[in-house]
Amino acid sequence: MFFEWLFNRLVQAGSLTVIDHNGRRNRFQGTRPGPVVTIRLDDPTFRRRFPFNPELALGEAYMDGTLTMEDGSLYDLLSLLARNLEETRPHLAIRLIHRLNGLFRRFQQFNPVSRARRNVAHHYDLSAKLYDLFLDRDRQYSCAYFADGNETLEEAQEKKKRHIAAKLLIEPGQTVLDIGCGWGGLGFYLAREAGARVTGLTLSNEQLREADARAEKESPDGRVRFYLRDYREETGTYDRIVSVGMFEHVGINHFRCFFNQISTLLAPGGVALLHTIGRTNGPGATSPWIRKYIFPGGCLPALSEILPHVEKAGLVITDIETLRLHYAETLRRWRQRFQANRQKVRALYDERFCRMWEYYLTGSEISFRHLGLVVFQIQMAQRQDAVPITRDYTADFELKAEKGHSGQRVA
Repeated sequence: MFFEWLFNRLVQAGSLTVIDHNGRRNRFQGTRPGPVVTIRLDDPTFRRRFPFNPELALGEAYMDGTLTMEDGSLYDLLSLLARNLEETRPHLAIRLIHRLNGLFRRFQQFNPVSRARRNVAHHYDLSAKLYDLFLDRDRQYSCAYFADGNETLEEAQEKKKRHIAAKLLIEPGQTVLDIGCGWGGLGFYLAREAGARVTGLTLSNEQLREADARAEKESPDGRVRFYLRDYREETGTYDRIVSVGMFEHVGINHFRCFFNQISTLLAPGGVALLHTIGRTNGPGATSPWIRKYIFPGGCLPALSEILPHVEKAGLVITDIETLRLHYAETLRRWRQRFQANRQKVRALYDERFCRMWEYYLTGSEISFRHLGLVVFQIQMAQRQDAVPITRDYTADFELKAEKGHSGQRVA
């Protein structure tokens, strides 16, 4: 059968034992060390469905509880598969499935404003209590920054905001547009630490409600404001533009529109920073399981898919930094917090939801460790002299901030 043939070929490191619905055991043994995992598959239709869409079938089986762990953890299972995929050329059938997924990418990522709102609501309009159970206190739902690797989640997220602020070079009183502002944490940081006036955009009603409530307490003077608005609907001019963890929802069809809008909204001497998940191994399609259950319409682009649109928008690329493994460490901490609060999550939703999010957080972490996902920070400007010609200014800002100063740029 295809299932047995595929795993005999795939498993070169570690060991995978599969117990089927009849209790039969099939062991796939690699020749190199690796995770040792035993799973039970209680759905007799799994082997027939698996060849047509392996990623979707595996994720759904775990969600539905028909795939259970007998030896090892879900992390061990996904690590075993990813590490072997990393080292083995995929079977022709798997390559054809990926090719078919790629052919439909533009349809899957067609995100006009109305569809973008629905996609955002699918994920971000879940209960705020859920996010409190695994995020940091400031609800930063994007890659943290681990300067030395030993930071707590709160410390690493604070350093992420500091790192972004350093690259934005904000002068007191300047205006900042935050596209995809989440619950507003970055906006409040930029107002407090750099003296900015911040406008935040979100398509999530839940995020807007929480951000507005926080603004009433922390920014009664209106220095930080939030709107339920798509980036394509924004007007005006801003000294600085930042977007963190939002570009993944834009969709490949809309990249040119996105960067044209950045160029239109950015002041002549302005600076913009894009912080996005991306691929190091070239263009690829979003996992069908992620697309169906977690981020409909999502896209994780390669640099080769981003940069041509930046250039065509007339923007100057002034810096690109690749954050490797920072998101893996972020996700590890989120996963651990989620597991520690699993019963509370179950009380909010149900067991299937818990298993779905376990699979999402675990699979995402594994993808950043073994399957070529990273975070790109792309700094752009209208003019090439808008930022200093070396990166020293970022270190200066971060050092001042760490010592407790405002970190505001010194003229």
